[in-house]
Amino acid sequence: MKRTICLVLATLLCVALSAGDKLRLSTVVIDPGHGGKDSGAVSRDKKSYEKTFVLDIATTLADKIRAACPDVKVVLTRTDDRYVTLGGRADLANKEEANLFISVHINANAKTSPNGFSVHVLGQSSQKDRDLYANNMEIVRRENAVILLEDDYNTTYGGFDPNDPESYIFMNLMQNANLEQSVRFAQAVQKHLKGGPIANDRGVSQDPFLVLWRTAMPAVLLELGFISNDNDLAALREKENRDQLAERICQAFIEYKQIYDGTVNAAAPEGDKPVVKVPPKNDPAPPAVTGKDGKSFYAVQIFAVKKKMDPKAREFMGYTPHIIQSGSLYKYYIGISDTAAGSKKHLPAIRKKYPDAFLVRITGDQVVRAE
Repeated sequence: MKRTICLVLATLLCVALSAGDKLRLSTVVIDPGHGGKDSGAVSRDKKSYEKTFVLDIATTLADKIRAACPDVKVVLTRTDDRYVTLGGRADLANKEEANLFISVHINANAKTSPNGFSVHVLGQSSQKDRDLYANNMEIVRRENAVILLEDDYNTTYGGFDPNDPESYIFMNLMQNANLEQSVRFAQAVQKHLKGGPIANDRGVSQDPFLVLWRTAMPAVLLELGFISNDNDLAALREKENRDQLAERICQAFIEYKQIYDGTVNAAAPEGDKPVVKVPPKNDPAPPAVTGKDGKSFYAVQIFAVKKKMDPKAREFMGYTPHIIQSGSLYKYYIGISDTAAGSKKHLPAIRKKYPDAFLVRITGDQVVRAE
């Protein structure tokens, strides 16, 4: 399995490197979950299918984005009722060098009371004192179990078992560079879905969905209501409500695109102002700055996660990171230099350990991508 993981990392590195200089949101891939022989969640009366609802919402969303943002290429992982593997969905997004991946789903539960929408990004559980596989695992296992429908899935996914917690450990490797932008879009979607036809907001969380792990760009998975809940189901059966869900997600996309196109590391939302954390005394301070403004220096970002990590943790592989808090995220930087060239020379070696690492310029409490 480790060998397969390394091959996946190498593939994603090639995509990341080829798209590294694209600071414009030019391509979005929209993924209607399930399809064909995989119906997804089914209503109790067996009359409604997740695969049908999400295809309609995703197709409408694609049309709305094309109309609102004609400069954006919009690609659907399926346009009809066909089966597409999880790997095939992610591979398409990587091949298109997408700047954003949106996977659309409908939730389900053995009980009829759970309801509402939720937004998910790849990573560790966002709840304090809960590990990677503790949060939302019923949803995660159900969505990841789709691979069991594939022929020879053990070989395709390197021995990944959706029911084995140890299979999720390797997903930590892919949550670093894209997490910040994934969270930004997730928060925009959450904001715009509030007050919509699916009323209950279940929040944004980090969870190990396989389809998100295999993508090499910011990615979110949306659960737009519970097909097992009578009220949510009634809402989803109305075409007008599905169109409204698509419109609200489109508005979130427009808002996110304005931020993304302005700068990849745009200002944090109001009330979430980035704060520079001074490194502990036993860590080397950033180098003396010689830029024209007397404040800028360069570094390589390797992580952007919600967890405050020990600078001596094994995840840093011997590097001593410079840490900046940006709202609820902690960003970790190495390869610090007072010039872009000085930091850039470290990139090849750093990317061997952190495939999604990228160059940034830090000025005061502002961080912008520098490549």
